[in-house]
Amino acid sequence: MGPHPTVAAIRLAVRRVLHDVLIATPAPNPLVLAACSGGADSMALAAALAFEAPKLGVRAGAVTVDHGLQSGSTGRALEVAARLRCLGLDPVDAVGVTVGRQGGPEAAARDARYGALDATADARGAAAVLLGHTRDDQAETVLLGLARGSGTRSLSGMAAVSGAGGRYRRPFLLLDRDTVRKGCLAQGIDVWEDPHNHDPAYTRSRVRHEALPVLEKSLGKGVIEALARTAQLSRDDADALDQWAATAERDVADGDGSLDALRLRSLPAAVRRRVLRRAVIAAGSPPGFLFARHIEEIDRLVTDWRGQKGLNLPGGVEARRRNGRLFFSPS
Repeated sequence: MGPHPTVAAIRLAVRRVLHDVLIATPAPNPLVLAACSGGADSMALAAALAFEAPKLGVRAGAVTVDHGLQSGSTGRALEVAARLRCLGLDPVDAVGVTVGRQGGPEAAARDARYGALDATADARGAAAVLLGHTRDDQAETVLLGLARGSGTRSLSGMAAVSGAGGRYRRPFLLLDRDTVRKGCLAQGIDVWEDPHNHDPAYTRSRVRHEALPVLEKSLGKGVIEALARTAQLSRDDADALDQWAATAERDVADGDGSLDALRLRSLPAAVRRRVLRRAVIAAGSPPGFLFARHIEEIDRLVTDWRGQKGLNLPGGVEARRRNGRLFFSPS
């Protein structure tokens, strides 16, 4: 008798990603880590990795991050690490981080978490780090991007493969949260539910427990699947536009980093604004703090030039038009 259907689906998703990692990694017996919080999604991920990796000649390990935001978090991280070792994963690291304040609590925690995952992967020489984001998480991300008005790239949600060199892999983006959690139940895997997931102080929690249920009640089932599908369609469009923008940038840029305003104006708006965004980021503006309204204001230096003063942008970068060219420099 085979495994429960949900368990089979989970293992198949992980197996496919491990095959991709093996193709991309020339070294024998590569190490793949599961990022695990102790919740159902990541525990299902860790269990599937422990089951599938040995059959493919892959070493399987894990890392759990202690954000230090709750009482007893260190002990809980050590407990999660112990459970991961019981699954047969090795090495297993429990890493403590200090969460800052930049960008708000959710963004700061995410930055600290990915910093810890990057450091652990580098120290261990891992070929990939698996993340347990599901189709539901993808739908939430798209809805958040839509609310922020951040453009096509934001609506594209989370990529199945991301990070430097394709380090991060998300096997569960085509699986819904209910399937993954039923898989844990079928295997008798103990999970821990982060209370922050139900805290209305966090935007994503409100989207998960308030906004999406209202949408499903009003529009019917299938909203989550539709939002996730929107992410993939938006990603395809954004990738094509980004490629076009990279080519266009070479035509409008000078050696000093300035851009020809006349040539910029001849480009389609979606391409032109991507070129502007790339130029501002190259000048030192942090991508996470560069919003659509900033790019729109820079775009007016091209399309609605009336002798405006320079614009002060995040990261201490100034955008200024002079002699028919746009310059980006420290303000």
